[in-house]
Amino acid sequence: MELRQLRYLVAINEAGNLGRAAERLFVSQPALSYALRTLESELGVRLFDRHAAGVTATAAGRDVVAEAKRVLRQADRLTAAAERHKRGESGVLRVGFEASGAGELTTRARAEFARRHPGVRVEPKRFDWGGEVAALRDGLVDVAFAWLPADLDGLHAEVVHTEPRVVGLPTGHRLAGRTGIGILEVNDEPLMWTERAPRVWVDWWAVNPRPDGSAPRWGPTNDNVEEMLEQVAEGVAICFAPASMARYYARPDLSWVPLTDVDPLRVALAWVAGADTPLVRGFAGVVRELSAQTG
Repeated sequence: MELRQLRYLVAINEAGNLGRAAERLFVSQPALSYALRTLESELGVRLFDRHAAGVTATAAGRDVVAEAKRVLRQADRLTAAAERHKRGESGVLRVGFEASGAGELTTRARAEFARRHPGVRVEPKRFDWGGEVAALRDGLVDVAFAWLPADLDGLHAEVVHTEPRVVGLPTGHRLAGRTGIGILEVNDEPLMWTERAPRVWVDWWAVNPRPDGSAPRWGPTNDNVEEMLEQVAEGVAICFAPASMARYYARPDLSWVPLTDVDPLRVALAWVAGADTPLVRGFAGVVRELSAQTG
């Protein structure tokens, strides 16, 4: 069995059609069909049911595809580690975060770690809406400040920061001058959301369902912070965010008001279980120390 075969398998599953999968892989359809038959013969199970519209994974196929994805992620991590050493960049710590991360703790921890380890380059890596957790699994970062809730399976994680949530409003909004807003007061307001994050993450941020059992009024979608804030400033919707975004993304056309009756954001420092290198352990120690100082 080769990694090439596993990549073929994942592509076929995602495309649901051998022809489309072959186009994505830049191979001929007969060659891809042959590779699939060879792999099924080697494993001794049928991985896909063939039908007029394409192919559908069997129960065995779904399990094998899931394992293939894990193997490919590990292979990518192995390659990335070798590349870093080949480029002489073994002294690099890549720290993932999204939006405002863990507030000031994010920047302070990177700066303090760099001060204590002058031979290590600390690279901040920003991701959008829950992408920092996927980046950990894909080997794109070594450690990350993860906004909860998140799928932490296979990760070590410890909560290092909490902060209240706020609602973002256009400056001319009727609630913009308030000192606090309850969640039910914005039930009728269209709410920004994203299709890029897991649904449990989206629902937690949206407070879905609301305390009275109602659902949010879903507004436009966005792919990143900038798109979200631009639409809020235009007056087409409101947004919910951590309090640190009110400082990091201050704009004259936006007003940030505390949400008074919702759970605060919890931020965890996370890394892949078993991948606690000396650099990761050192960074985690700095974060714990600074977190304890700020309570």
